[in-house]
Amino acid sequence: MARNVGTLLGMTDHPGNARHGSSQARSTVWTGRATNRFQWLLAAVGAGCLALGIQLAVDSAWSGGFAPLLMSVIGCVAAGLLILFGTLAFVHVAVKVDGDALEVRCGHAGLPRRRILLTHVVGADFAPKVTPRHWGGWGYRWRPDQGTAVVVRRGEALVLRLGDGRSFTVTVDDAEAAVRFIRERLHLPATGKNPES
Repeated sequence: MARNVGTLLGMTDHPGNARHGSSQARSTVWTGRATNRFQWLLAAVGAGCLALGIQLAVDSAWSGGFAPLLMSVIGCVAAGLLILFGTLAFVHVAVKVDGDALEVRCGHAGLPRRRILLTHVVGADFAPKVTPRHWGGWGYRWRPDQGTAVVVRRGEALVLRLGDGRSFTVTVDDAEAAVRFIRERLHLPATGKNPES
């Protein structure tokens, strides 16, 4: 008991860690998400293709032979699975920034996943308008002139400039807050360019 009281008496309050106008300590983790509801429509198309393939396999009243039936079933099932999993992987993105790294997880399974150590980041910028057209579509994208990106919808994005000269962009709600959070962690100036505007 005396040890616990001594520990409490030895604790000090550090007002520099509190938010302006708040008695709460500064947050150590920032999280954000972005969602694309249109992807659900594409997922439904994939499910329809999959269902058609299964229906063809079960109720095969084709008189054209076994090979065309088999090709149709495999084609519908394969197209359905590709569309279904390809769209569900990018229905939403979750971004988490802590004291060590930025982690991006896509879809419900959290795959694909990207983790970037903050020690590799030399800058963080806010892009007010990123569209799939900038990157060649939705999903996990790579362009030699722009770097890599996770684009799940059009709108604001967080752009990280990495020490090796590459960049990483992710569309996420409240990207400006993420930029401020990362700049605080890295002790970077509060202003910067908007690379995607």
